[in-house]
Amino acid sequence: LPRQRRVHDLAPERKNAPCARCGEALRPLSTPDTSEHYQYVPAQLLVIEEVCLKYACGCAIHTAAKPAQPLPKSIADAGLLAYVLTMKFLYHVPLHRQQRMWSAQGVDISRKTAGGWVGQLALLLGPLFAVLKAHVFGSKVLGHDDIGVKVLDPALNFARTGRLWPHVGDREHPGVVFHYTPTRGGEAMKEFLAGYHGQYLQVDAYQAYDGLFTDPERKLKEVGCWAHARRYVFKALETAQRQMQLPMLLIHELYQLEEKAAEWPAAERLALRQRCAKPLLGRLKTYLAGLRERDELLPKSPAFKAVRYILRQWDALARYCDDGDLEIDNNGTERSLRGVAVGRRNWTFFGSDAGGRSAAVLLSFVASCQAAGVDVYAWFKDVLGRIAQGHPVNRLAELLPHCWKPLAV
Repeated sequence: LPRQRRVHDLAPERKNAPCARCGEALRPLSTPDTSEHYQYVPAQLLVIEEVCLKYACGCAIHTAAKPAQPLPKSIADAGLLAYVLTMKFLYHVPLHRQQRMWSAQGVDISRKTAGGWVGQLALLLGPLFAVLKAHVFGSKVLGHDDIGVKVLDPALNFARTGRLWPHVGDREHPGVVFHYTPTRGGEAMKEFLAGYHGQYLQVDAYQAYDGLFTDPERKLKEVGCWAHARRYVFKALETAQRQMQLPMLLIHELYQLEEKAAEWPAAERLALRQRCAKPLLGRLKTYLAGLRERDELLPKSPAFKAVRYILRQWDALARYCDDGDLEIDNNGTERSLRGVAVGRRNWTFFGSDAGGRSAAVLLSFVASCQAAGVDVYAWFKDVLGRIAQGHPVNRLAELLPHCWKPLAV
């Protein structure tokens, strides 16, 4: 952070006079008292006047060129556009609230104007989004989930529910790609995943995924999520504590093993799972199968649903023990949805399906920046500026958040 040093001295009449008690002259010490505090400096808008000088000769007029802007003929430069995107998609400030913020500074930027900027920027970043998708889809294992968002539809008198689907790459392919669909139907989701040719897809038990794993040409393997299974068991503890205590304990031990091996190489993680996790899984499966065979649980009880979920998904849930590159759960993908879950309480809905598609593009870059530990505003400002200046299309991968380096000033 920028720092200001403020030195406070005694008044001259006191500093230069002898001490009133001992009569000695004051002498400076080399160890002053030092403290720090934060000061907030409100943000401000600057008006940049671009003056292009002209020169004439005998045959023509020569005019100096001004720097290109991300959105030609717009009143916003890369910094302001980056700020609008960051406030909306990282800090969840809707455009109508941003409009009031600008008004407080004496600037009239309507939410309709800002909304137009958002859509245009999503189109501008479209080629980079395609590069990000290709990078993430190069993963060996892809995390996948979805979340509902309200969408306005002129043909209806109520807001219907669209879906945002995050796709999270593995350790070798860091990044997050969002895809928007008007409904939760499986066809649009499968069409978007057509470009993925990795080995594993980590998902929940949504039935629309089933067709992906039965396609003999793709040879795609399903990886389950023990976090989902644990939620079922935890909920069942309230009404079936005696039957569900052991499953909860065994799942807890599985997670303890994963915590121990979190930073280990894949081969060592696999060896630990084969040696320690597989026996725990075998014990858990035997116990749950016994509960089902003895008919100890009521068919509509939470405990029955927990047992049914785990046994139906057993192959997918146990698959993480077959490969050290796999994770025990899909929590990494679920974390990418936190911003959407918080944001939809603020912006409430998408204005249209087109707005949902634009949001998916921009949310992808925000989530990828967060995953890479990159400042979202700095990334948007720099990348928008570079694209405006004609960054080479064959070098777009340099701008991906995990590869990005700001230009030296």
